[in-house]
Amino acid sequence: MALLETWRKMAYSETADKNALSKLWGDYFQKEKEIYAELLSNPDTAVTGTVKELADKYGVDVMTMTGFLDGINDSLKKANPIEEMEEDTTVSLDFDKELLYKNMVKAGADWLYGLEQWNDIFDEDKRKALYKEQKKSTTVVHDGPKVFPNDPCPCGSGKKYKKCCGQRR
Repeated sequence: MALLETWRKMAYSETADKNALSKLWGDYFQKEKEIYAELLSNPDTAVTGTVKELADKYGVDVMTMTGFLDGINDSLKKANPIEEMEEDTTVSLDFDKELLYKNMVKAGADWLYGLEQWNDIFDEDKRKALYKEQKKSTTVVHDGPKVFPNDPCPCGSGKKYKKCCGQRR
């Protein structure tokens, strides 16, 4: 079984003891924060190695590194083959700084986008602009006119909005 599949079965188990799962995630978030703090200290250095080598480098087990690689993959300049990863798979942590910051904001990971290392990468105005840009990108804006309860439903059913899509569930 590939590492990622093993990690996801363990980390997202529906049958696992809730306390054990809570401890797993608490430990993971602390280790994740430490890895990011180290990576962000030298943000222009592209770190590469096998999954096992990176786990050893950052002092974590292979499963924790697998979870980390899963989390950072969308922020990398070139995605890693995380679906097929094994311990000896060579991976890269060469991340796009702006994309990483915005993905941390998107994930609501204030313990990550609030790391002090970001202060040396982006000034306060830039961090605020990236934060706003990310938040705005997920805001749904309705272009059309407001639909009132007695208006025809915009879905085209012919019913009043309140009796169709506007019905409270």
